[in-house]
Amino acid sequence: MYESRRVLVTGGAGLVGSHLVELLLLREANVRTVIHSRSLPENLRDQVEAVRGDLTRLDDCLRAVDGVDYIFHLAGFVGGVGRNVAHPAAMFTPNVLMNTNLMEAARLENVDRYLFTSSACIYPGNISYFVEEKGWDGPPEKTNASYGWVKRMGELQAQAYAEEYGMKIAIVRPTNAYGPRDNFDLDTSHVIPALVRKAVERHDPFTIWASGESSRDFIHARDIARGMLLALERYPIPDPINLATGRSIKIKDLVTLILRLAGYENARIAFDMSKPIGQVERRVSTEKAMEKIGFAAQIPLEEGLKETIDWYRKQQAS
Repeated sequence: MYESRRVLVTGGAGLVGSHLVELLLLREANVRTVIHSRSLPENLRDQVEAVRGDLTRLDDCLRAVDGVDYIFHLAGFVGGVGRNVAHPAAMFTPNVLMNTNLMEAARLENVDRYLFTSSACIYPGNISYFVEEKGWDGPPEKTNASYGWVKRMGELQAQAYAEEYGMKIAIVRPTNAYGPRDNFDLDTSHVIPALVRKAVERHDPFTIWASGESSRDFIHARDIARGMLLALERYPIPDPINLATGRSIKIKDLVTLILRLAGYENARIAFDMSKPIGQVERRVSTEKAMEKIGFAAQIPLEEGLKETIDWYRKQQAS
């Protein structure tokens, strides 16, 4: 399906996007990406057409989608719980503009297929088991409210464009992504890169936000990328599909695992109870992903964490 096709990946320099670009290149697609604030990994720069632009501007979106067959829309303003709580408007408005302008540009250019990247953050705060059909059974959990609502708006937009214009649009809801090329900035990173960095740098004390009792389903970026390819190929209708492992781990147990893999088992752990805990329990259904697109995650958490730690160490040494 992807061989010789012209494929646009927004957010192609990011965590999941860069892994998606690699998989598309293996399938002999002609890949274009939009560069804004980040650069493509060095191993991809000679193989990908990079267009510099700002996706909050319709003109830049039209230039980016010109002549492409498929679009994977991954770009977005993202951050961990702290950033979501502190900057709700900065999380909401740019994402709404990007989603709106890119989908409209895709319609105007008659793009054949489009994938919208939603998020497990859309799920209500009053449920702990995330089944796709329960996604709108209440407001998003309050520490993810702004980001959750903007992803919900994107899902509605996809459904509206498919209904009115007949566009083929897939929707995926990945859970917590991690892996090489993640954002390791402690001010803006998600939990795994923050913990990895602190373990490699041997922070003392080793501080964990809140009690560590919350649980999450962590999925490797390469697994998410593979799920995206399957979704666009096998299920290009705006009916959301979770991309997850189906297995959750408490943050305190994740900390123990990362410290062991990083060789820092004697770390002095401190709990910062002034920090938000987020949703306490998250378990994610994977049944629909298997049924509709034949997707199951393949990379075990321990293997993926070791790869991530090794990658970060190499970056620090270079």
